[in-house]
Amino acid sequence: MKIKWFDRLKGLVFPRSLRFQLLSRSLFILAALLILIGSFQYVLMKDFLYRNQSDTLISQMRSIPKNLFGINPPSLDRRGEGVPSSDILTPDNRGYNRSPVFFFPGTSMAYISEDGSFTDLTDEYGIPSPRLSDKDYAEVTKKPSKENQGVYHVVQDVDGNEQLVVSTAVGGPDNHNGIIQMGTLTAPLREVALRQLMTFGSLSLLALAGGLMLYLPILRRTLNPLDQMISTVEDTNAGNLNNRFPDTLGQSEIDRLAKSFNGMLERLEESFEAEREAKEQMRRFIADASHELRTPLTSIHGFVEVLLRGAVDRPEQLNAALNSMHGESKRMKKLVEDLLMLAKLDRAPELQVTETNLNELIAEMEPSLQILAGDRTFILKIDSCRPGMYDSDKIKQVILNLFHNAVQHTDPKDGMITLTLSGYKDRVKLTIKDNGPGIPKEHLPHVFERFYRSDSSRTRKQGGAGLGLAISHSIIEAHGGSISVYSEPGDGALFQVVLPTILT
Repeated sequence: MKIKWFDRLKGLVFPRSLRFQLLSRSLFILAALLILIGSFQYVLMKDFLYRNQSDTLISQMRSIPKNLFGINPPSLDRRGEGVPSSDILTPDNRGYNRSPVFFFPGTSMAYISEDGSFTDLTDEYGIPSPRLSDKDYAEVTKKPSKENQGVYHVVQDVDGNEQLVVSTAVGGPDNHNGIIQMGTLTAPLREVALRQLMTFGSLSLLALAGGLMLYLPILRRTLNPLDQMISTVEDTNAGNLNNRFPDTLGQSEIDRLAKSFNGMLERLEESFEAEREAKEQMRRFIADASHELRTPLTSIHGFVEVLLRGAVDRPEQLNAALNSMHGESKRMKKLVEDLLMLAKLDRAPELQVTETNLNELIAEMEPSLQILAGDRTFILKIDSCRPGMYDSDKIKQVILNLFHNAVQHTDPKDGMITLTLSGYKDRVKLTIKDNGPGIPKEHLPHVFERFYRSDSSRTRKQGGAGLGLAISHSIIEAHGGSISVYSEPGDGALFQVVLPTILT
């Protein structure tokens, strides 16, 4: 129960819908980018302000007369007496000569003499001056004043305030007279940078809110094809596979998904249809096989009862019964053999193929075909054709099945059967045509089905279980060929077999 409650709460806090996930992740990425840009902008803005302020301080220091810092000409002390320049800012004279004539508000100023003495010039009149390290002052004396342009240090003074400090040497590189240091508080500069950051943050929030309002309808419209696909899938079941997804919605990913789904539905529909047909064929097969086997068994059972009632003592009845039983048993034996052959061909056709020339094969069969034709007209047309890899016994069986089928459906005296063999570059074509009544168009698609008969009474003038054409079809397909039938009612039927040959 706790796990279900937690999952339900998690689902409410973090919905699993694609729309919410796309929206939340997009906004998260956008917010992260805006924060990154704002932080980068703050750093750049602060550095820009610091550099600009450092340049201003250096300009201010250059505008101060040099004699205020003990450089020729000599300065005057408070009493107006001339004092050597070397005595103005020395620690020994700190009691009366420490302050410059003027200073800038909010700034600190200091003088570092050649011997490293540090004199804070604004500790009583402004903010205290922080002291840098000796290494930093040494770097200032080594560089010309132009190279110190834009170079600053951020340090804390004795009051804990952060200052931006710049320094420049007084005099030339070879004859300098100390270092002037000037600083200013960084708090106002940071406030300007923070105001800029706050302005950017406010505009970013407004942009996120506006983007959210615009993004929701666009996202809903973008995902509309996916919603349609979901509805179509919900309406689709095993009994209704006719639904198809539109695959021209203008979104390549959705269109590809729709095409894939349509292909899957087509294959499923074909599979279900094939399964229904297979079940129907199996049902017909079982019914027909049961009927075909029941008929000879019933006949044999009847003749056995006749014999048991005393026909054994009457030779004429005994011979008739035995002959009938023998014929029915042969018919049943032939049916079982045909069923076993079809089962083998369906499972894994085992052909004993050898290089065979159909010209010679049909020439060997001609006497048998003449006997089967009886008084019918038999026309044989054989052209020269290339040999092929065939199972000669199976091909003979196909020819006999087709020829026997033609014999069954033609008149014993006026019937005419034509067997034609013609060769092509990579295949050979065998046709058997008769002048029988033909096959109705509605029965043509089912001719090669097992136990299929065009008559509804299940009777024929000559026997047969309706398996010969099905066996012929399986044998030809096992050889990589094709078999087809063409017929018009009243104009006979034509069966055509096409087999591959050996290319030389």
